[in-house]
Amino acid sequence: MTHRVTLIGFRASGKSTIGRLLAARLAWPFTDADTAIEARLGQPIATYFKEHGEAAFRLAEEQALAALLVGEGPLVLATGGGAVLRPANRELLRERGGLIVYLDVPVPVIQDRLRHHTGGRPSLTGASVVDEVPGLLAQREPLYRELASLVIPALAGPAEVAARLSDELSTRGIV
Repeated sequence: MTHRVTLIGFRASGKSTIGRLLAARLAWPFTDADTAIEARLGQPIATYFKEHGEAAFRLAEEQALAALLVGEGPLVLATGGGAVLRPANRELLRERGGLIVYLDVPVPVIQDRLRHHTGGRPSLTGASVVDEVPGLLAQREPLYRELASLVIPALAGPAEVAARLSDELSTRGIV
């Protein structure tokens, strides 16, 4: 069994925060794909997205994921919310992402989180990042559910969700 956990879900679902906490519990490395993409691009995602468009960003995201998932070592990976959009990414995650966990958060909670902190996320539709949540999540949720090996409601505090996920990994014999 590959000692890897890949967190997927919509923006503001807690992937990065929960991922860091889970990695600390497991003593595994943690990587935030968006942070790795920004390092590769040499600029914030929002800037790159604005200058080059979504298609160019999705290609950069695909290349970064491929680089991040090389090797066999343990890893907790937090993907970007749209990483599941490209078929190549979904295949790569199935092959190399280990246990894929969808952090499920309802629209009103995501919107509330984004009202408090947008995190520099770019608008994908031209609407505000808060207003575009229902439509984008409706498009992405079937992909999240199809790809996920495990669906975890992420409404509790991040430490509680990370603990629950750690327990699940233990039960499955991954740790």
